[in-house]
Amino acid sequence: MTGTLRSEWTKMHSLRSTPVTVAVALVLAVGLGMLVARRFGTVWAESPADGFDPVSSSLFGLFILAPLAVGALGVLSVTSEYASGMIRTSLWAVPRRGRLLAAKALVTGGSALVVGVVMAFGTFVAAQPQLGRSGAPQAALGDPGVLRAILGTGVWLAGVALCGVAFGALFRATAGGFAALVAMVLVAPLLAGALPPWFGKWWPTMAGRQIASTVPDPALLGPYQGLGLMYATIAVLLALSYAVFRTRDA
Repeated sequence: MTGTLRSEWTKMHSLRSTPVTVAVALVLAVGLGMLVARRFGTVWAESPADGFDPVSSSLFGLFILAPLAVGALGVLSVTSEYASGMIRTSLWAVPRRGRLLAAKALVTGGSALVVGVVMAFGTFVAAQPQLGRSGAPQAALGDPGVLRAILGTGVWLAGVALCGVAFGALFRATAGGFAALVAMVLVAPLLAGALPPWFGKWWPTMAGRQIASTVPDPALLGPYQGLGLMYATIAVLLALSYAVFRTRDA
């Protein structure tokens, strides 16, 4: 398994798109996080109210563009091999398809976790002063729940990357896999306002986002319950993708 992991690591970082995607995602995530936090602070200053969450307000921007970047890496980790025909070589070198798919998931998810935590930490640090400029409450790294929210945001982004791996294996084409990812992570949450309240509570990626909150909302799942629901869904998607990957011709 070690050799397979090393091979997948090499393949991922040899893609030209990988470093560019990560660099652009880092810059956009921090920049957007600052803008969103400034907007949240302005809204609070115009109408102060109890229950303001300076942590989720500063991390909210990460749930807009960053999922597209890490999700794309997950999809491409599979579909790029189908596009180039390299999947046949990979299956010749690693005939056990479950091991190959697991290695892709571990490398992609682990990389997304590290990048996600770095983005979350940078965004939190950069966004807090934006809240302060508007007079809104701020949070410090040592405050209760802050470290959990930052690390949890990285775990959430890693989950999105794993969804990308699953969709890549299911669709085998970048366009199809990425479209499914966007529908799950972005389109469904955008439509949530027009749907019954239970949808936002139980939709996996929306429930998982509660990990970034430090002010409880009784109408939603708790941080760990929401993230647990998201990862249970990811496990089902990966199991389904393995069933398809195992039986489908390369």
